[in-house]
Amino acid sequence: MQRIQLTTVEQEQLEDIFKTTSDRRLRDRCQAVLMASRGRKRQTIAQDLGVHRTTVRLWLKHYQERGMEGLQIQWAPGQPRRLPETLAPTIQEWVKAGPAGCGLDRANWTYEELATYVYQATGIEVQRTAMRDFCQRYSIRPYRPTYHYLRGDPQKQQAAREELAALKKKPTRGSACC
Repeated sequence: MQRIQLTTVEQEQLEDIFKTTSDRRLRDRCQAVLMASRGRKRQTIAQDLGVHRTTVRLWLKHYQERGMEGLQIQWAPGQPRRLPETLAPTIQEWVKAGPAGCGLDRANWTYEELATYVYQATGIEVQRTAMRDFCQRYSIRPYRPTYHYLRGDPQKQQAAREELAALKKKPTRGSACC
């Protein structure tokens, strides 16, 4: 077993991170290094922290090789996103135009319908949740109503106003006050 020798600065840095971090896993790793520097065996450290001794061995090895950087949590990159960033302006235009502007018989988009339309237009198949995440990432709100009163036929709007005005002007017959 190779013993870890810490300088005063390294020990203070580890103790500071141990006391201030909210990440339990990083705290356990710092504690393992501190315990090992005080001469505790890996098996005892593993039992105290509730991990396997191989895990403690790897933490100590990473710390010896790379210092504090070796103790940081390494996240896996995950799968690449199916919807490319270059598609954001196109989807934004589709949402602005509305489903009717894209030749569909609907008033508003839903994430499900938008995902279906993306598949029909581009061949990229995504789920509703992936479409929601994509839209939130680029501040696209498909549920916002896309129709306006101003888009209507001006002649029909004027005729409707005249009808309403005529109805308001007519006195009602037979309504007498007491």
